[in-house]
Amino acid sequence: MEQQHFQRPESALEFRSMRYEDIPHVCEIEQEAFATPWTSGAFHNELTNNQFAHYMILDISGEVAGYGGMWLIMDEAHVTNIAIKNTYRGQKLGKRLLQELMRTASYLGAKRMTLEVRASNHIAQSLYDKLGFASAGIRRGYYTDNREDAIIMWTDLPKYRRDSPED
Repeated sequence: MEQQHFQRPESALEFRSMRYEDIPHVCEIEQEAFATPWTSGAFHNELTNNQFAHYMILDISGEVAGYGGMWLIMDEAHVTNIAIKNTYRGQKLGKRLLQELMRTASYLGAKRMTLEVRASNHIAQSLYDKLGFASAGIRRGYYTDNREDAIIMWTDLPKYRRDSPED
């Protein structure tokens, strides 16, 4: 099925903190995006019990179009997950969302950011590379569904200001 691309006013795009009522929408995106999706309970636990967790929603005209999460520990941010709804893919929204996570992490005091990505996910690796991430190692058999390796990537975070222009 061909994806439909449409122009939207930039004012329709908003980044905000994830709320409990977003969890069903986030779980739908998880099901689309990942072989081993997180459960609603996992997200509820992140929002309720994890003092290090920060989750963000990419909202387009009132619809949850994507989300991203990270743990902030000391001066490092670890991206836990990031995904865009199928109908919104191919519009550079993943890049926008990751840039916003990077800005938020920097604003909250992080100096570096890390993530894991499947060795076979060349599209994601390309995005991360464009945003300054570099491979720093391999986690052998990291993914539980097929024992695929994960590439560990790191980047230093630039000092972002809340009012900095988009790239």
